[in-house]
Amino acid sequence: MSTQPIGPQPIGQVGGDAITAIFGRSKAIIGVVHLLPLPGSPRFDGEAVEAIYARGLNDAIAYLANGCDGVIVENHGDVPFAKPDDIGPETAAHMSVVADRIRRELGKPIGINVLANASIPALAIASASGAAFVRVNQWANAYVANEGFIEGEAARAMRYRAQLRAKGIRIFADAHVKHGAHAIVADRPVEEQVKDLVFFDADAVIATGQRTGHAADLSYIRMIKEASGLPTLVGSGVTPENARDILDIVDGVIVASSLKHDGVWWNPVEPERVKRFIAGLGR
Repeated sequence: MSTQPIGPQPIGQVGGDAITAIFGRSKAIIGVVHLLPLPGSPRFDGEAVEAIYARGLNDAIAYLANGCDGVIVENHGDVPFAKPDDIGPETAAHMSVVADRIRRELGKPIGINVLANASIPALAIASASGAAFVRVNQWANAYVANEGFIEGEAARAMRYRAQLRAKGIRIFADAHVKHGAHAIVADRPVEEQVKDLVFFDADAVIATGQRTGHAADLSYIRMIKEASGLPTLVGSGVTPENARDILDIVDGVIVASSLKHDGVWWNPVEPERVKRFIAGLGR
């Protein structure tokens, strides 16, 4: 008689703790490479793509040469962000080039985030460039973002990842993500929405504040960590002043604005800020 358990099984998750598997340690520090506007986006003015690639590589060097454990490559210059099905192949093509250059040059783990919520291009870029993970801001359920109504990408993304034979690419999924309104699911506690990420095979959960650079309350972060049971990161508002308290709760942080020149996300990464940040953590 079969002893196989009955019911849905978490077959999509790759075994092991995603943070330690990727970064070789817990309490990972991940910097964000905010790419300049890419060809095809409204703010792209026709500058040479080599300048875009160079800026991305220089920011990655500033993070990784000064103590960060990895980076996420993100098309944050492509404001206003498009919905997933409106993102052209040019975005994936250019992001693949810069991500590949960063990985080859620095030999550290990289992730991919394609805004807004574009899991399919992100997985394609990760497959092409050798990235270890993708970040997806709305993995399950739905919300209303600046871009309009945004649905969870889990079903499409997991099927596409299987088609690519790329199950080793981990999924970092946001819980109750920033830059949007969640009234459409307000009848369900946030804890239940976090559990949906687990049920839909995310490998790690990301807690954020309300917007880029905004810090979430520690009790809120703790609730998400406890509800998920998965490796958990904080993905906004991490500063030298609060990083230790946050890392006492979670397994890693994703940091950008506080390490940029003048603390502004669209400015270049400032190496001295990175050094001081890492030193403040006692590394």
